[in-house]
Amino acid sequence: MHEPIESDLLRTFLVVAETSNFSAAAQRIGRTQSAVSTQIKRLEQTIGETLFERGARGVLLTRQGIQLVPYARRIIDLLNEAAATIRSKPLDGPVRIGIPEEYSQTVLPAALAAFAVRHPAVEVTVSCDYTVRNLAALERDELDLAVVFDWSDETKGEVICIDPTVWVTSMVHRLHDIDPLPIATYRNSTWSRDFALRSLEQIGRNYRIAFIADTGSGLKNAVTAGLAVTTLSRSSIPPGCRELTAEDGFPPVDSSKVVLRRSTYRSSEAVRELAEMIRDAFQPMPAPPMT
Repeated sequence: MHEPIESDLLRTFLVVAETSNFSAAAQRIGRTQSAVSTQIKRLEQTIGETLFERGARGVLLTRQGIQLVPYARRIIDLLNEAAATIRSKPLDGPVRIGIPEEYSQTVLPAALAAFAVRHPAVEVTVSCDYTVRNLAALERDELDLAVVFDWSDETKGEVICIDPTVWVTSMVHRLHDIDPLPIATYRNSTWSRDFALRSLEQIGRNYRIAFIADTGSGLKNAVTAGLAVTTLSRSSIPPGCRELTAEDGFPPVDSSKVVLRRSTYRSSEAVRELAEMIRDAFQPMPAPPMT
């Protein structure tokens, strides 16, 4: 049996893999070149495989080295996360956050769950609502943080990603070829009038409102069932559906900025920590699910 792999060897391995040079790696981690070379040799002996091909200008990963990279990164990331969790001061108190429904089942659950594990004494309250309502709640001091969509040129808050809104159709049903186009839209929505419907009017496309919903889930159900085409954030396109592109005759609806807004009334270490985890959750923005 091989010896267990030491984490310090994996850290050095990753630096060498990034720099492709023992000398540059040694400078980055503050050791001598011979010490780095010795560590890599120990790692190769432990694994029983050659990880780097040596050359005149540096080193290149072998096939086994390339295979090791993602595992090494996962191990080091977990060790760093564990150390940060154990060393961090316990946080407590309430944190109130508003999020759009589009991300309530995709991007944010993992971040909120990780935060709850790291800081079990913090009481997190989540408000899943429209941007306008979450912004109003933020102004009324009913929220500490709000993830909102912003289409303005003068954005207030921190832009954490760009998630364009696009027209979406079912892969099974070809409703986008029908004239007039059956569409699903939000009930009493100024955004739908100002962006979604206007995008069709600008290309001269006839349409009829075939489905009205109060939530993004309702719109997803409509398009998945083949009742209508609809507008969704690109990252939230459901399985069995696809984006309608310019090749289909459909331009993007908007380039929505996803913005993290903070309360001006109060803050705390718990609020700042959750804001950081929310920011990280959107980097990078996940691709839509594939079928």
